Amino acid sequence: MPRPTAAQLAYGSITVIFSTLAMLLLSQTSSTVGIAIIAVSALALGLLVALTVPQPKPRVVALRKPARRTAEEPVPAVATGSKTAA
Repeated sequence: MPRPTAAQLAYGSITVIFSTLAMLLLSQTSSTVGIAIIAVSALALGLLVALTVPQPKPRVVALRKPARRTAEEPVPAVATGSKTAA
């Protein structure tokens, strides 16, 4: 399994923090069970976000090969348009 990228860690962590704060503020719960449910659901949401961040594609570097140099072939006189035949 590949290592998580910096973007995955950042998006997952930010999602956990902000979703936890939002759910705690919106639910106004003070019970231990409610806080535990919110914390677990925020962690699950952060994991989901971190896993759905697209992985960077490996770069393919094309190596430039030197151009092949072939011996110059003589061009027929007909192709050049000259009136003298060689």
